[in-house]
Amino acid sequence: MTATPDPLHRAAFPADFTFGVATSSFQIEGATNADGRGVSIWDTFCREPGRIHDGSTGDVACDHYHRWPEDLNLMRDLGVDAYRFSVAWPRIQADGRGPANTKGLDFYDRLVDGLLERGLQPHMTLYHWDLPQALQDIGGWTNRDVALRFAEYARIVAERLGGRVRSIATLNEPWCSSILSYQIGEHAPGLRDRRAAVAAAHGLLLGHGLAMREMRALTLDADLGIVLNLNPAYPASDRPEDVAAARFVDGTFNRWFLDPILRAQYPQDIVDAYGADAPDVHSGDLDIIAAPIDFMGVNYYSRSVSSADGAIRPSTSSYTDMNWEVYPQGLTDLLVRLHHDYPNLPPIMITENGAAYPDADGPDEHGIVHDPERVQYFQQHLGATLNAIDAGVRVTGYFAWSFMDNFEWAYGYKKRFGLFYVNYGNQMRHWKDSARWYQTFLNAAPAAHAPQPEEVIAAPQH
Repeated sequence: MTATPDPLHRAAFPADFTFGVATSSFQIEGATNADGRGVSIWDTFCREPGRIHDGSTGDVACDHYHRWPEDLNLMRDLGVDAYRFSVAWPRIQADGRGPANTKGLDFYDRLVDGLLERGLQPHMTLYHWDLPQALQDIGGWTNRDVALRFAEYARIVAERLGGRVRSIATLNEPWCSSILSYQIGEHAPGLRDRRAAVAAAHGLLLGHGLAMREMRALTLDADLGIVLNLNPAYPASDRPEDVAAARFVDGTFNRWFLDPILRAQYPQDIVDAYGADAPDVHSGDLDIIAAPIDFMGVNYYSRSVSSADGAIRPSTSSYTDMNWEVYPQGLTDLLVRLHHDYPNLPPIMITENGAAYPDADGPDEHGIVHDPERVQYFQQHLGATLNAIDAGVRVTGYFAWSFMDNFEWAYGYKKRFGLFYVNYGNQMRHWKDSARWYQTFLNAAPAAHAPQPEEVIAAPQH
């Protein structure tokens, strides 16, 4: 395996490798009552006392709905190839069904056109957790009818935008929108019901497969796929009970989603473990879920270390502000494992990778935020990606999470993942050192109007 080049540079990667940044609709857009947008489960969740750590909402977020031209200019100046964004389902169908809201589609039309005008590839995700509340009121993803509604929504969006985007992902991180949301209760709708969570996971995957079928019928040029958050599970020791514990974590977190998509089956050991909570799988469901995909999106942040006595927190490691271990070797191990375990695996895009750090000092007198830990994180994980490519894994792209600081779900605005710092009081965007590093890594000369280090990017007032 080839050692990571020092200094790491873009030319070490394949010539057609895509480098980008990523965000999601609810985390940045704001304008939750604008232009016919309906209520999402996250609008509801934010208003339930105690759900969001800082008591905030996504009502304004980064006001990207109004400030998108300036944000796209920053991406252009950063020198990335691509932008991965998500569409807010409630902007397209306020109640999750029926005719499309033209004003909602118009917003994403403008966004896609703006990306293309700036030479940036649009990569679109259809569902990044903002389910219309009206669909949650009938059971959310535990109700099979919601999978059908999702397929209809996918067709509406793909018909309007699919001819101009480079890729379309059906779902982002179905583990989060099922297990974390219906069983652990940390995300909307905030339930604590394992049976509902497992049913929701199946509903999400069924929705993915049905949406794939609808979009394939349109014969789009865009690559179609799905995005999974995968968490390599390591045993704390060689003891059989620790190995078994790690196997269970791998089964519920990773194989529960990988196997139906790539093998048309659920892992039998986890089906057995769920017992009466196992999903109600109808005849033909798994064939629908296993529809061929053009890419597998992988979101990687950290690993888990498991023992029979519970999860282990290695004391010798460094941790991000999310209390996630920094473990770049886990990314290499994960990618190589996928390559070996799933012979029909399509090319992989790393659709999210990044780290939250406090950025506690904020901008300095020159308007720059210094974030050396984040710079190191990106260096290490890009090196880990390169090692996997050298080991024979087909990885075609890497998207840094996140383009800018944003609403970090249950943590509100207390956790900062961005390459660009957002002052939520005045919506000014500031360059961080990590953004400057990424710009240098990409060997992109600053554009004619790129900000100099002492400048601050301010969005217009509304």
